[in-house]
Amino acid sequence: MKILVINGSPKGERSNTWQLTQAFLAGIADQLGEGAVEVRTVETSKADIHPCLGCFRCWHNEEGACCLHDDMASIIESRVWADVTIWSFPLYYFSVPGPLKNLIDRQLPMALPFMEERTDGVGNGSHPSRYGMAGKRTVVISTCGFYTAEGNYDGVTSLFDHMCGSGNYEQVLCGQGELFRVPELRERTDAYLQLVRRAGSEFARGGIARQTSQELGQLLYPRQTFEAMADASWGISRETGQAEDEAISFTRQMAALYNPSSYDGTTRVLEMDYTDRGASCCLVLGPDGATVVTDGSVSPTTSIHTPYSVWQEIARGEVSGVDALAQHRYSVTGDFDLMIRWDEVFGSGTDTDVEDATVGHQTTTKPPVMLAMLIPWVAFWTAMPISPTMSPAITIAACAATALAFCRHERTIYDTLSLAAVLALVAASLAGAPLATLLPVSFVAFGLMWLVSALWFMPLSAYYVNGSYGGNKALRNAIFVQTNRIICLVWGVTYLVAAVAALVAPGATPIISELLPLPAAIFTVVFQRWYPAHVARG
Repeated sequence: MKILVINGSPKGERSNTWQLTQAFLAGIADQLGEGAVEVRTVETSKADIHPCLGCFRCWHNEEGACCLHDDMASIIESRVWADVTIWSFPLYYFSVPGPLKNLIDRQLPMALPFMEERTDGVGNGSHPSRYGMAGKRTVVISTCGFYTAEGNYDGVTSLFDHMCGSGNYEQVLCGQGELFRVPELRERTDAYLQLVRRAGSEFARGGIARQTSQELGQLLYPRQTFEAMADASWGISRETGQAEDEAISFTRQMAALYNPSSYDGTTRVLEMDYTDRGASCCLVLGPDGATVVTDGSVSPTTSIHTPYSVWQEIARGEVSGVDALAQHRYSVTGDFDLMIRWDEVFGSGTDTDVEDATVGHQTTTKPPVMLAMLIPWVAFWTAMPISPTMSPAITIAACAATALAFCRHERTIYDTLSLAAVLALVAASLAGAPLATLLPVSFVAFGLMWLVSALWFMPLSAYYVNGSYGGNKALRNAIFVQTNRIICLVWGVTYLVAAVAALVAPGATPIISELLPLPAAIFTVVFQRWYPAHVARG
């Protein structure tokens, strides 16, 4: 496939639209293979293209040669050569940028002077092509600075309808185009670029699918969020019209990402104290949005003390916020619950997130539940002292009921290990093993499972709570993993102590199994809140 890409942005390859165009080309190459695609590129910002003189000299001679001797002749040659022409440009005053309009005007030599009537219902009158352009395809890719492309491309659509015929070209029109130059928002914009790449693959197969076109029209961020970020990006106070500290403008953009649906009935005040700039402000997080207060009139409930440069690194994704916290590059005082819920509080607040090439795939598996791991053990410990003869049947029934009750939940390795260990203990009981031996052995097995998991990449307890901390992203959260390692060590030691106690005082085993875990449970509740905040305070 021979492709001519006309980059109509004055910024050339620094253009936001150019990122979409590259993604689209990558999608074509994904489908056809690199060797099957030949690309020529014209950058209007570098090309020598003079404005059309309207002399019609090209229509007066047989060759259609223009009287202006610049790069336009080779561009027309490339237009004729290409199977596909991709027009890439930002929206300028509801149309194409000036240099690109010059190029479009200078295509006059590609038409013959004779009049003919159009048959596609676009306009009145036309001119036949000088060259055989039948079967050639066109794609229009553009970004604009409004929150949506809808309703802002009338001039562009009318222009290309006249040039190509209504419905005879594909288009990727994206609002919020300025976001593609913001590193801090790369996760969201990269997802959109993956969607554009998918559109390129579909185009190579014949045409962009309707579903993909609809998804391309979705907003990157809700209107209110985008417009608040756009306003803040200029570094000018809307109230005073005066320039303000870059860190304050940055905080206003952060405030725009606040998700009001995360409000839980408590208004929180987040102080951003930029220690290297002597600037600070507060974000009041309420039910209707986030308000930035710079006059010190509110008292913070949570304070982040950070160099501005460090917070920028975190926002750009160059360093994990949790890693930077663990390295004491910034500190947090006050209510740490806000930090734990950060992704929820400062999410986009939109349900229109674009997924990758697996869009449409949905999983029916629910998150794992710790009860699926605990119930077989509890059933064994409860039934054995009460009725050694009936306990195997009770335990097996409990295991079966647990497997059935949680069949739609994801099973962890610890669910499987627990089930296998408990059934092995039941088998030993049926083989005649005494209760005085089985209970201590079960405590050792349970305790070792906790202890060994503390050395694993994800400790036992983390498997069951990571869904509240970003799923697999929690593995990159050093404080989260360390907290769960310590919790697992405490529970492991608790049950090894229980095993020793059961050997020393066999008659007290039921009491031991019920009371000994209570201190570990209390420790878990307190520690999981205290330890991250302790690290955050430095």
